Amino acid sequence: MVTPTRVHLHSLILLFFVAHLSQQVCVDVPSETEAVLGNAMKLTCIFCMRREEVTVKTRVEWYYKQDSGPNDTSSETRIYLYEDNKPVEVDGPFKGRLAWNGSQDLQDVSIQILNVSYNDSGLYECKVHREFMFDSFKPSVNLIKNITLKVKEKASEDTTALYSEIMMYVLLVFLTFWLLVEMVYCYRKISKSDEQVQDTAY
Repeated sequence: MVTPTRVHLHSLILLFFVAHLSQQVCVDVPSETEAVLGNAMKLTCIFCMRREEVTVKTRVEWYYKQDSGPNDTSSETRIYLYEDNKPVEVDGPFKGRLAWNGSQDLQDVSIQILNVSYNDSGLYECKVHREFMFDSFKPSVNLIKNITLKVKEKASEDTTALYSEIMMYVLLVFLTFWLLVEMVYCYRKISKSDEQVQDTAY
């Protein structure tokens, strides 16, 4: 028979393994560049940082420049500001149509455009400034990402995204099945070992 102590030990190891797998992982992915007229559009901007760097001030600024041709010299317009852990409303053509779409840990600092119009086509710039708060010094890092957005009347068919999603679910099912098989195998092996110990003791 399996001793209660051994069962509890293996339960704790399994819980630790599952908890470790369930931790959020920061993956830097590019933003979509096609928006559908009238729909919402997420402008993705990700700036990964190490988990232990928790004491940090983050300032996020989004800028927009309308695409008016190669000879256009117009300046960028700031359309969104996130500072001191809250969004700050900015006057301009996007007022009331932008929403924060980032994560609580500010590794994802994306925004969302509501009710996209043809005038929203153009160049978007994500600027992130991080200042790390240490005892003796305060180093800072900056990130700038550009997104060229095109607005279309209808969405383009993207079979690649569909295949990727299917493969992701297949992989998830396979890994779950493999984990169950490994658990059953280990349990049987430990049970057999404990029975042999019990038989030897008697």
